[in-house]
Formats: sequence, C-alpha cells, structure tokens
Amino acid sequence: MTYPNIIKAEFLSRTNRFVAEVKVGGQQETVHVKNTGRCKELLIPGCEVWLTEPKTEGRKTRYDLVAVKKSTGVIFNIDSQAPNKVMREWLDTQGYDKVTPEYTYGDSRIDFYMERGNEKYLLEIKGCTLEFDGIGYFPDAPTERGVKHIRELIKAKSEGFNAAIGFVIQMDGVTEVRPNIATHPEFGTAMEEAKAAGVKVLFFTCHTEPDKLVITGMTEG
Repeated sequence: MTYPNIIKAEFLSRTNRFVAEVKVGGQQETVHVKNTGRCKELLIPGCEVWLTEPKTEGRKTRYDLVAVKKSTGVIFNIDSQAPNKVMREWLDTQGYDKVTPEYTYGDSRIDFYMERGNEKYLLEIKGCTLEFDGIGYFPDAPTERGVKHIRELIKAKSEGFNAAIGFVIQMDGVTEVRPNIATHPEFGTAMEEAKAAGVKVLFFTCHTEPDKLVITGMTEG
C-alpha cells in the first residue's frame, strides 16, 4: 500500500492516545495519531515523523501521523489500519477463490475469511510496531480484544476451519514476533493454547518507507 501524499515533520509531544503535536513547515500543528498503542519507544521528542493529509470533511486535524524513524534509524509504519490493507493486497495474490474481510464468527469479527476449493480459512491480523534487539513483540498495551479473537480462532479450528493469527511486522529487519508477556501475560497464555490447538501463527515481513508498506514474505512460527 502507498499513501497518496506524505510530508516530513518533527515530533514534539503526545497529548493523548489520539493526538500529538508536531512541527511541520516551521509551524506547530496538532495531528491525529493513527495508533492508540503506547509507541513510547518510538514517539520521542525531536524524532522524524511522517504525516498524510486525508482532506476529508469534518476532521478536527489536518494531518494523520503514520510513520516514524526510530533512534536506530529504522522507519516504522504505525498506522493501525495499514496491516489489514496490505494483507488484503497480499491475499488477493494468493489464489483464493474468495476473500471476505470483517467476517462475523461467534461473538467476534475476524479480519479475513477465505475459501480455496472446499477449504475454509479464518485469519486474524495484528500489526507489530514494538521491537527490541531485532525481535518484534505484541501487544504494546493490554488487549482483551486480542485475547478474545484468539479464543474464537481456537473454537474455529475445532469446528474444521483452517485458523491462523498473522502478525504484520511494520518495519524492516524483523522476522519474528513474540508475545509481550511483560505487558499482557494473558495474551501469551492464549497464544500457547492456540498453538496447542493447531492454530497457525504466521509472521509477515515487510518493507517500510515513509509513504509505503509492502509485505515481502511469510514464515510460520
């Protein structure tokens, strides 16, 4: 996926989960942060960030903050909508007979339902923006919703679906994502239960640029 317009800015501060202050074109600007996670190791005062200008009516802010350069020099896409967009692009190249986003299963909406012949698939996608020493971690904040989705995938597997959870790694150079049990132990427990039940864990490596996020490969964990 590619953003139609992108502009560099300097990050100043984060007001709350949704809003940040940046300096763009020599002026301070309030922008929308397209990621409600903490991102505290990324959004550091003075760092380089990139913004898009959606130009939709009724917005309170002119720009969306979608990418940031970490102190290591690596560019991270932090747009929480990007993983599903790039995944849809990738799935459309994989020969499925049917790809349905936002599929209702049980009490949840699973990101993708696919069919290939008589086989039925459910795939839940999580974006990874947390990295330490070349390893990705998820989540960067507690996610009861994420645990709920894993429980649904375990149930789906028992009912004959090919069930998987996929981590879209929103940076270059990382090939593995581990449960961040320090932040949310229950998520780690749910992941172990899912693996034991036969739910696949997939890692999608990506190439990231300020205006682009592209899936480059897939491995199974």
